[in-house]
Amino acid sequence: MGLVERRQRQKEEVRNSILTAAWEQVLAEGWASLSIRKIADAIEYSVPVIYSHFASKDAILLEFTRQGFQRLIGQIKESALCEKEPAERLEGIAQTYWQFAFDNREYYQLMFGLGIPTCETANHIVEMRQFSEVITHTINQLIASGPNADADVYLKFKTYWSILHGLVSIQMIDPTAATNKQNTAVLHDAISGFVKSLTH
Repeated sequence: MGLVERRQRQKEEVRNSILTAAWEQVLAEGWASLSIRKIADAIEYSVPVIYSHFASKDAILLEFTRQGFQRLIGQIKESALCEKEPAERLEGIAQTYWQFAFDNREYYQLMFGLGIPTCETANHIVEMRQFSEVITHTINQLIASGPNADADVYLKFKTYWSILHGLVSIQMIDPTAATNKQNTAVLHDAISGFVKSLTH
């Protein structure tokens, strides 16, 4: 291995150790506790070393947001996109989204802690854009097959996402929410109503 390759590998190792230390801090104390100083202390490097890899704490948060959307879109592609009919696909996406939220609370809280991310944030995160495109494409297919061909797909996308995020947020305060059959029934009812609004 040459000098350049060795330095690159060392750089990646330090970057990964920063993210690992940051994640352990989040799991132990929550997102609000995350600080560059604590990360530096945990990996026994100086603060400037952290800044040489991440320009700010926000840059670290952005990386975790990217990772979260990468996991979410991966799970959606694996479990929900196998459905051929758009209506069934929207139901599958909703179920996968719901399960992701409760299986990955720390990621979800960061990804959607302030509501649905802005377009500016989406432009910085390819995985977030992929998530949006999968849903808008499916909604567009559903609109095309129904009586409301002039419906605004982006408005419907925001409505769909707001339903998902709203229901998850309400249930986050209940530790049994992920397994409560009544709660998942509410999710199914809400998405069924959304689908009917586009197809009837």
